[in-house]
Amino acid sequence: VQLQASGGGLVQTGDSLRLSCTSSGRTISTYAVGWFRQAPGKEREFVAAISRNGANTDYADSVKGRFTIFRHNDNPVYLQLSSLKPEDTAVYYCAAVFAGASFRSSVVRTRVDEYSYWGQGTLVTVSS
Repeated sequence: VQLQASGGGLVQTGDSLRLSCTSSGRTISTYAVGWFRQAPGKEREFVAAISRNGANTDYADSVKGRFTIFRHNDNPVYLQLSSLKPEDTAVYYCAAVFAGASFRSSVVRTRVDEYSYWGQGTLVTVSS
């Protein structure tokens, strides 16, 4: 599966953005999906993740209450960013791991090494 992350841009502190993760080749509905970000000079870090069936989500402490990850069937997986801060500035990547078996449908994955497929990233810049 090939992933495309989009929706980034330049915003001001307190603004909102919605990032989208779309797939080609195979439907994204059979994958658990995560969002990660990487700021200049820093390692890639976990932001949010959602299980294949959408029943479970997880967030990094730094974004809890401000970001929301959600999905609807075959549609893109979205990451709603609200109350943005300058420290949220980074390239945001979506990632996916196949979760076709029923016992995997509710699993949320938060580590970089758990994901098999990565999108190209979309830049979010938050000015103060």
